[in-house]
Amino acid sequence: MLIDEEFTLKKLEIFLAFMRSGNLARAATELETSTVSVHRAIHSLENALRCPLFKHEGRNLIPQESAYVLEEQAQKLVKNVLDSVRLTREAAGYSAERFKLGSLYSLTVKTVPQLIMGLKLRRSELNIDLILGSNIDLLYKLKNMELDAILVALNDSVSDPDCEQLPLFADDIFLAVPVDSPFAQQAEVDLADLREATFITLSQGFATHQDGARVFQQAGFEPKVAMQVNDIFTLLSMVSSGVGYALLPGRIAAVYENRVKLIPLQAKYHLQQHIGVVFLKAKERDPNLLALLAECRMYSLKHEG
Repeated sequence: MLIDEEFTLKKLEIFLAFMRSGNLARAATELETSTVSVHRAIHSLENALRCPLFKHEGRNLIPQESAYVLEEQAQKLVKNVLDSVRLTREAAGYSAERFKLGSLYSLTVKTVPQLIMGLKLRRSELNIDLILGSNIDLLYKLKNMELDAILVALNDSVSDPDCEQLPLFADDIFLAVPVDSPFAQQAEVDLADLREATFITLSQGFATHQDGARVFQQAGFEPKVAMQVNDIFTLLSMVSSGVGYALLPGRIAAVYENRVKLIPLQAKYHLQQHIGVVFLKAKERDPNLLALLAECRMYSLKHEG
């Protein structure tokens, strides 16, 4: 048989509210509607079912056996529909119980902990998975729905028509040297003086690798690269051990601060990384994402200038 068009989930919800309260006025108050609307919905439901649910005793509606049967089945139906909506939205990444956040390694020093603490205050029930990687790797995972948002350097590698960006802060590029290096006491450094020095870089795909290449190009030489590594903490360890120098963003200054020093580059080599959050336009109304974006805006305001 075909389901009558008057038989709707909304009317079932009204019916269940009436069965819980046993009174038109209390049901109307619970649903924030009028008693007339509750009565009309119940009457319409009876028409759709083509059988009575209640008998009238004065102004009272007395449930019949049919009403109790419908109540039991409607409770299951409404629960199943709500579960279906929840599971469907979770499959699409909307308001799931887990939030998958991608980030550059360097942002875990300060930025990521602050954002996660703020997000947990806004949505305490949310479980957050943190995935680290390069700009290119993280964008690939974002577009494949493996991540809900990514914290990256805002450059050409993450420019995508399917994505939106929200800037967080700008970060200068410095020369990283061991604390016992002859450059460690300088107020600034001319990168051209390091033409014969050995450098360590991040692998291609990382924003800092690309930015470093641009600075070396400005300095007019190709660096002698001893090794490439896949995370900024390994790179810092190599610098502190004297394996080579590196070009790194200022946000990692607190890491190895007793063993590595960041020296400003001369103005002619000045370069900034612009850090921000990137997310899919298709998910811009997801409550979890909206909570993160609100926290990012607050973070950005605190770090203006």
